[in-house]
Amino acid sequence: MTSVSLNQVLWVYTWFPLATIILLMLLIARFYENFSGVRTHYFLYLIPLVLFGVSTVRYASINQFSGDMLGDVLSAVAGVVLVILSVYLFRQMMSGRKR
Repeated sequence: MTSVSLNQVLWVYTWFPLATIILLMLLIARFYENFSGVRTHYFLYLIPLVLFGVSTVRYASINQFSGDMLGDVLSAVAGVVLVILSVYLFRQMMSGRKR
């Protein structure tokens, strides 16, 4: 058996609030799609959720905070996808409103 360091535990536990926020955004997009009929592609929010999960497992497995190329790339791609989906959802929700 190997000992689990505090860094590994914190990596795993920080993923849960992040996953909660992403799932909340997924549910908001799904609700808006069902309510308005506008296509929001809510299922695509699973991509950053999985990518952040894989990068978290990668960082926890090597017991390192940063500097791992695969973990950094996965986190960056997940962040970019999440930003794109968030901006898309915002534009969809605000497109019919008067200023």
